[in-house]
Amino acid sequence: MPTVAQSTETDWVSRFADEVIAEAERRAPGKPIVCASGLSPSGPIHLGNLREVMTPHLVADEIRRRGYDCVHILSWDDYDRYRKVPAGIDPSWSEHIGKPLTSVPAPPGSAYANWAEHFKAPMIEALRAMGIEFHGISQTEKYTSGAYREQILHAMRHREQIDAVLDRYRTKDKPAPKKQQQKQQKPVDEAELEAAEGSGAAAEDDGSAGAAGYYPYKPYCSVCERDLTTVTSYDDETTELAYTCACGHGETVLLSEHDRGKLVWKVDWPMRWAYEGVVFEPSGVDHSSPGSSYVVGGQIVREVFGGDQPIGPMYAFVGISGMAKMSSSKGGVPTPADALEIMEAPLLRWLYARRRPNQSFKIAFDQEIQRTYDEWDALERKINDGSAQPADAAAYSRATGTATGELPRTPRPLPYRMLASVVDITTGHDEQTLRILSELDPANPVKSLDETRPRLDRAERWITTQVPAEQRTRVREEPDTELLASLGETERASLRLLLDGLDEHWSLDGLTTLVYGVPKLQAGLSADAKPTPELKVAQRAFFALLYQLLVGRDTGPRLPTLLLAVGADRVRKLLAA
Repeated sequence: MPTVAQSTETDWVSRFADEVIAEAERRAPGKPIVCASGLSPSGPIHLGNLREVMTPHLVADEIRRRGYDCVHILSWDDYDRYRKVPAGIDPSWSEHIGKPLTSVPAPPGSAYANWAEHFKAPMIEALRAMGIEFHGISQTEKYTSGAYREQILHAMRHREQIDAVLDRYRTKDKPAPKKQQQKQQKPVDEAELEAAEGSGAAAEDDGSAGAAGYYPYKPYCSVCERDLTTVTSYDDETTELAYTCACGHGETVLLSEHDRGKLVWKVDWPMRWAYEGVVFEPSGVDHSSPGSSYVVGGQIVREVFGGDQPIGPMYAFVGISGMAKMSSSKGGVPTPADALEIMEAPLLRWLYARRRPNQSFKIAFDQEIQRTYDEWDALERKINDGSAQPADAAAYSRATGTATGELPRTPRPLPYRMLASVVDITTGHDEQTLRILSELDPANPVKSLDETRPRLDRAERWITTQVPAEQRTRVREEPDTELLASLGETERASLRLLLDGLDEHWSLDGLTTLVYGVPKLQAGLSADAKPTPELKVAQRAFFALLYQLLVGRDTGPRLPTLLLAVGADRVRKLLAA
């Protein structure tokens, strides 16, 4: 039997793994340890939702690395009600509001059987690509198969007790007197509202107490399939349950046999904690406030179902560079599949592994992705030379592999910004791309583009899908004769120095030395002289001149890369004054 590892690492994953193992040994020594996630396929499952999966995945994987039997279950909340029609979908889909997600037709043109499967599929594929192993559980299958029948009957027998727990928090939320409300009014943070709406917290359901009393079970109507139902009576002995529906239908069923309904969310979640024996499950900030499902669920799981609340860290929001907090209800939000088109799986894993769950962060789809890749490559160099901090090394290890093995990686990971510049200039032409990459380091040339994949493909996808057309690099076809004719002797001399040194410096490092060295030589300094403020001004002016003559703008890709991409002959044609 493995023992709890007293990790010397300071990373958050190790600390949670220590806690989870200790808690699991306290509860049920020797049994598999259960970590859990839950996702509702009500729309695109975005990069914010991915934190719901990545957090327990990393903890479960660390537990497995220590030799314990650990399962990561992923509950697909596909038996949840369809709440609203997302942007871009035919408004006629509103007729399905209130049905289970698995009873709603997939969006037009989809190859999948229903709404839930349509949105689950790309997430499942993305998780596979990221090396995330999980045991998927369809809540539709669980409820309709009768798997939770005893738990439902138990909840109904204890409905007054559940109602009392919920009522402890309902009283806290009663509206204040109008005068007091006016004093307490403050500006509403729309981003917070959007985040809450997107998570489903704004519509958390704890059931309602009508004239017939409180019931924690909500039937789906057998005629219209929607949950616009009201339970009018229930008999604990016979399990006879009567309900009416807004569609006009009403009937009496035996709950001991009825499998077309579900427990309301604030009862459903703690029921599953007890049923699955969950030891670790995180939740978003919206589920962790007073009166929310996680807080209330902790009392219901203990007092009603006789189980234990999981260790449940709160996780913060994940944003996108240049975008507001994500809400899957609004459409157009980046998903893990979108991110994996422009970045490699280990990098995406690293973004989640390096931050504690309660730290918010952003994922870059704009120019910042180049800096993110620079950070990643710098970390890898530190790993290789042994200078990385322990927590950084742990995050890197968790990003590049799991307990079952290493993730695929690029054999020769050239800088992302360089690859992006090259494919931008060549418009993805393989022969031209290989020519340029083979000239980067003549002593160790790239012999096949396969050496640079999949990173090369990710950079090309980023250029073609994320960079606006007006920011793309277009090398001039013909010299700018008007600009060339207007140059003074100092500028002409700088161009001659550059052209005269091309052959001798034709490599990435050589051209870097050359383009930075020309202004130094003109100032009477050596090529390796330390830059002064005056020299930096001269260098910027020289660079701007080169960009104008080569691409018609004041800025562009790094000049050494640009010169290599354009080719020596064409550079001479465009710069000859």
